Amino acid sequence: MDMIGYLTYTIPVLGELGDILWAPVSALIFSISFGGWKGVFGGFFNFLEEILPGTDFIPSFTLAWMLKNMGKDRRLSAASR
Repeated sequence: MDMIGYLTYTIPVLGELGDILWAPVSALIFSISFGGWKGVFGGFFNFLEEILPGTDFIPSFTLAWMLKNMGKDRRLSAASR
């Protein structure tokens, strides 16, 4: 999903117009993907990140996925001890 957001950089002048169209779609996908209050909060942050100029470089989907999944390995290994 972050790569789709980066595609707006490929069109120099129309890139920001692409962000206006992509921002609500991206926020909705983020909210559905991560669910609950974290998905809603993250979706709002993702919307702002996409709509504000110069902030498209933040990989919000990747960061959220890492935060969600990085701790699972530690919890699983601690539970098996």
